[in-house]
Amino acid sequence: MPASLFMINRYFPFLQWANAYNSVTLSSDLLAAVIVTIMLIPQSLAYAMLAGLPAEVGLYASILPLVAYAIFGTSRTLAVGPVAVVSLMTASAIGEIAAEGTPDYLGAAIVLALLSGGMLVVMGIFRLGFLANFLSHPVISGFITASGLLIAAGQVRHILGVPGGGSTLPEILSSLFGQVTAINPATLSIGTGVLIFLFFARKSLKSMLIAAGLPARLADMIAKAAPIVAVAATIGLAAGLNLGTHGVVLVGEIPQGLPSFGMPSFSLDLVSTLLVPAFLISVVGFVESVSVGQTLAAKRRQRIDPDQELIGLGVANIAAGLSSGYPVTGGFARSVVNFDAGAQTPAAGVFTAVGIALAALFLTPLLASLPQATLAATIIVAVLSLVDFGAVRRVFAYSKSDFAAMAATIVTTLCWGVELGIVAGVLLSLLLHLYRTSKPHSAIVGQVPGTEHYRNVDRHTVITFPEILSIRVDESLYFANSRFLEDTIAVHVAERPEVKHVILMCSAVNDIDASALESLEEINRRLSDSGIGFHLSEVKGPVMDRLKGTEFLKHLNGGVYLSQHEAVNMLRTTEKCTAS
Repeated sequence: MPASLFMINRYFPFLQWANAYNSVTLSSDLLAAVIVTIMLIPQSLAYAMLAGLPAEVGLYASILPLVAYAIFGTSRTLAVGPVAVVSLMTASAIGEIAAEGTPDYLGAAIVLALLSGGMLVVMGIFRLGFLANFLSHPVISGFITASGLLIAAGQVRHILGVPGGGSTLPEILSSLFGQVTAINPATLSIGTGVLIFLFFARKSLKSMLIAAGLPARLADMIAKAAPIVAVAATIGLAAGLNLGTHGVVLVGEIPQGLPSFGMPSFSLDLVSTLLVPAFLISVVGFVESVSVGQTLAAKRRQRIDPDQELIGLGVANIAAGLSSGYPVTGGFARSVVNFDAGAQTPAAGVFTAVGIALAALFLTPLLASLPQATLAATIIVAVLSLVDFGAVRRVFAYSKSDFAAMAATIVTTLCWGVELGIVAGVLLSLLLHLYRTSKPHSAIVGQVPGTEHYRNVDRHTVITFPEILSIRVDESLYFANSRFLEDTIAVHVAERPEVKHVILMCSAVNDIDASALESLEEINRRLSDSGIGFHLSEVKGPVMDRLKGTEFLKHLNGGVYLSQHEAVNMLRTTEKCTAS
């Protein structure tokens, strides 16, 4: 393939599937689009409310971004749009900048989408997808669990029909307890009724419909459409009983029509204030999207390109900003529905965008009587599925250090906010990683009888030789553990006055940085001064290539051996060692 054509296909992935598009694919994509559109309409409205934005902004963020991702994204089934966690992060980022409901608040959300999109595109062009690796799975899982709890708690006030607020769990709970006497009975009835219905639909409706004789796929589609049923029913109830006059807060008039397009006005001060939140939203959204995309792609033996996904999501966010939307990313629930509904290509997302655009053009007058309690119930049911206490238990049982990072993320997110939560998790993960690798596992090894294998003397019955000290270090050597290696070898040599040779077994060493190289040189000098040979064995090719470009091998007073067995045999012959 010519280089120019390869680059075009890389940056415009839609060309790969568009050439094979046919009527069968079209019908599958259209069906999936209808189902996802039905699901996305109430979600878009609900997540816009969660972000503190007018309801129509959720619809706007579900039109042009889907088209942009279809052109630049590599996942065939990822459904892009507003999601709960990013909506919460958006509210947190701009809540301190402008008052909710003001033009400045909306303007800040639009700028946030543009900044996030720009960062993602730049990261994709420079192939910086690896940055997401700094968000470990326990940290992401803890962050999503805490965010789910925070979101659900924040929506309870809409279920109760009371004023309130707060960006942390203590603030939210304090606000709710202070408003207990102001609960609106009509709002509470609608909110709890929708909650019960949606939980029933999620847990039991599908199995009941299958038991009644409906095909499994049709039963699943009906269950997924439950939020639309709740929306329609409560709109009818609110309009018929004139609940707005009884204190039930309604969505109110939603502008009819498509979003306006163009660059918003902004200041450099606003941009500088939003840079860090935009980066955090970019990374969290990318990790969530790639995780979902890779999982679904693997089921069909497809693959996605993480670096191109950065560009796809970046362009989608830029499209959101240019069309009066707010930050978007790939949603787990919608993507699974899109996959299960049979979507074959990202064209399903384009058709979904058309469906949302038609809703914005013709259905918004019907939504004026929609109770906010209905949207709050929709959010609560959606986000509680993100809460995974089982993961907390599993991580605790497997790794206490990972659990510490996870717990720190959860506690900080709940008590001090989403931005500090994710930062605390990442920093603690990195510090714990540095601590663990600064004291890597090492072992004195000996020969397993009758084999050429060398194992830990404390775990196996092995053959050793008093004159030869074989040490295996199970970590790459770098600045944080180089001094540890010096001290470890010095201690073992001091304890064994009969030692004449030290072999550093490097089978687990994938890299040696400049600090570690200096430590090796120092170890070699000290051992040489003591009349002890210093040798390396099982050095990996890339590591050896780098060592050959230094003076270290010229000064090494011992040898470099292909295998540990070769090194021991050679030195045994030299010293005429006796086994112990």
